[in-house]
Amino acid sequence: MTQKQISHPEGLPNCAAGHRARHIHDERRASAGGGHLVECCCRSTSKKADADAALAEWRRINRPARSPRAVPTAPGNVVQFKLGLAEQLPKLQRAAGGNHGRG
Repeated sequence: MTQKQISHPEGLPNCAAGHRARHIHDERRASAGGGHLVECCCRSTSKKADADAALAEWRRINRPARSPRAVPTAPGNVVQFKLGLAEQLPKLQRAAGGNHGRG
């Protein structure tokens, strides 16, 4: 068998879906498709020549999602006026007819 599972005493981080990860070392040479990879039942890294590179890629693709940035709000003692070109008052409609009050 050319593939061996490598144990890590500290354990590997789970994938984003919560599956357990395992580190596999394919002992064939790189030109024959060998290398290190980290996988779970739903995803895996590409094979790397270096074990640390495979672990770094696993951590990168499975890092926790960042929380969205908070939108700053105005303090309570500041008055903001709605000054925008898009907010225009509706135009007054004129009465139908040709003379418009001229007689």
